[in-house]
Amino acid sequence: MNAPNDTDGNWVAELVDFLRTQPGVSAVRIDPASHKLAVATIGDVDLKVFGEKLAATIAAVEARLATKEQAAAPAGFSLKHEGGSLVVGRDICVTAESMRQWREVEWPDAVREDAPAESEWKLLATLATVCGAAGIAGALAEHFAPGLPWLAWVLFGAALIAGAWDAAIDTWENLRKGEIDIHFLMLIVAVGAVAIGAHSEAVLLLFLFSASGAMEEFALDRTQREVSALLKSAPKRAVVVQADGSEKEIAVEELAVGQSVRVKPGEAFPADGTVLSGKSASDESALTGEAQPVEKAKGDAVFSGTINLWGAVEFAVTRLPAESTLQKIIRLIQTAQKLKAPSERFTDKFGTRYTYAVLGGATVMFLVWWLGFRLPAFTNTPEVRSAFYRAMTLLVVASPCALVLSIPSAILAAIAWGARHGVLFRGGAAIEKLADIDAVALDKTGTLTTGELAVVGYESFPPGREQEVMELAYALEAKSEHPLARAIVRDAKARGVREVNVDEFRNIVGEGVKGSLDGAQVLLGRRELLEAGPLAGWAQKLPVAPADLSEVWVIGREMVGRVLLRDQIRSESKAVLAELKRRGIFTVMLTGDRQHAAEAVAKELGLGDVRASLTPEGKVAAIMELRGQGKKVAMVGDGVNDAPCLAASDVGVAMGARGSDAALEQAEVILMQDKIENFLSAHRLSRRARAIIRQNLAISLGVVVVMVIATIFGVVPLAIGVAAHEGSTVVVCLNSLRLLFGKND
Repeated sequence: MNAPNDTDGNWVAELVDFLRTQPGVSAVRIDPASHKLAVATIGDVDLKVFGEKLAATIAAVEARLATKEQAAAPAGFSLKHEGGSLVVGRDICVTAESMRQWREVEWPDAVREDAPAESEWKLLATLATVCGAAGIAGALAEHFAPGLPWLAWVLFGAALIAGAWDAAIDTWENLRKGEIDIHFLMLIVAVGAVAIGAHSEAVLLLFLFSASGAMEEFALDRTQREVSALLKSAPKRAVVVQADGSEKEIAVEELAVGQSVRVKPGEAFPADGTVLSGKSASDESALTGEAQPVEKAKGDAVFSGTINLWGAVEFAVTRLPAESTLQKIIRLIQTAQKLKAPSERFTDKFGTRYTYAVLGGATVMFLVWWLGFRLPAFTNTPEVRSAFYRAMTLLVVASPCALVLSIPSAILAAIAWGARHGVLFRGGAAIEKLADIDAVALDKTGTLTTGELAVVGYESFPPGREQEVMELAYALEAKSEHPLARAIVRDAKARGVREVNVDEFRNIVGEGVKGSLDGAQVLLGRRELLEAGPLAGWAQKLPVAPADLSEVWVIGREMVGRVLLRDQIRSESKAVLAELKRRGIFTVMLTGDRQHAAEAVAKELGLGDVRASLTPEGKVAAIMELRGQGKKVAMVGDGVNDAPCLAASDVGVAMGARGSDAALEQAEVILMQDKIENFLSAHRLSRRARAIIRQNLAISLGVVVVMVIATIFGVVPLAIGVAAHEGSTVVVCLNSLRLLFGKND
């Protein structure tokens, strides 16, 4: 077995983490090709206890299982291959292994390419339409054709079958598990209404129930479309350029790191890579939400699933398709949709218990109305509704349909909106926690600044030879790939600096570069180049660069100069900090840079609290200090050096997920496009989601309370109860959809 690497071994590590948190499970067996999943236990174990956790784990690693040959398990755990299946388990003796009981577990129902093309909401909408049409026809036949009673019965029967079809299937599946839910309640009420001759009310109930079910599925379908769009954007074939220059088309799964791939205009990039030749622009909107085309030239990164717009491009594969940025984002969203928020988990438990309470309460009230108030048990009269009729009405109005949907519908809509606009949430808990923050800690480099240096000036010693400094710096850095070199070359081209040819170019590891110009040696690099040579004494008298600037020294024939560069502040940072202050959120900069450099940036941005020269441990200590003051802290960083801070904060927010594995692994919120202003969108979205959840809960509980009281006093007929119950469910779904279609910027 090969040793694990940082990429391919991640899926094994996640399964091992699952086993560590589930002592009752000794192994997990996975067959990714056939989507079969099983867990091994010793003794009796309640699968429901860890089902959700296992589902989220498998959803997160599903796309990475293709790299199984290069994965390995850590000490204390083993990885075995059994045909097409993989078994990750604890190292145990042969005797204990023979005692394992394998139990099949349902494969996570995340969005997959083999999912049915037709959405379930369309089937439910069709059934609701049939139910409504047949019910209206039955009512008309009953009124206008009293001599043909069988016709009304046939039409009502068709309406009842269509309306009850989906609820009956769900109820049967739940009853086989020993469970009951809202579908069971609706069927009981419909059967009861038919038993007492209230056919119209039964049809109305099932029509509204199936119609609201179609609305619920439509709302959920809308939240899945962003992931489906990402899946569809992933190409299936790639054109590889072979050593002799010929082209060969292969399946994307066969691509290897380092291969050259050619992409024509209008085609999607099949993997992450770096442009080798050609110029074009790519549409990255499906990946990052960026509306504008992104220019691509030699050396630029391209990403799987993005569209090559106008020029033929050849690029080198830098990541396997299974580990591409596109696949990482898909896994993140799929996992997020399965990880429930704390309040959502509460309503799940509450909904199940509440269903039993409603059944018990309706039974008690039936006895109270019948035996206590002497109402007829089953016979309705124009003057008095029977105890059974009232009990059926109570079952309807007290059913928790809207309550159960209040939170998940809003959470899923928020996740989908974020995915479409470059904000990725790791589950509903991240949305809820982000809404509660009252302090934001921000890294400087790469967060408040771009992380890209730009030239701000040239100096020569003696003065007056700045043009020579420019030309020499350009000539030496034109052959280097260092970030400083890119900044100098970019500035030289913008200024139209003359190109000078330097011979005998080579790198001086850790210090700079050197070459030969007109027979004289020329150098470019750190100040140490001067201080270590014959100019050491004179170099000590040269001025030190300002605290907020970086310097690169150039040594030529009878001339010394330097290039001054500065990390550019994001143009949006000042406005973002001002808006956070307006929202009443405390902000602080945490950086490892020098105090003077940090203060210069803070002064320009109007940021008062700065903590500089911090090690990663120092940043974590600062976060813990803020939390110790009772603040809910969000940390915004680049997701690599700031990984400990992201983990220590209440909400970790990473800048830019397109190339940072650490960002996806540590942060709970990912800001695509490296746009700091997206944090405001994420925060506003989380607050809107929280507000809508509260509105949904108020609507659902409010309708239940009012209608239950009215039903107990006998003033609500079944038809009104049905309309109020199903109406509140539809209102909750529509209210949640406001997050999907609303503007959160």
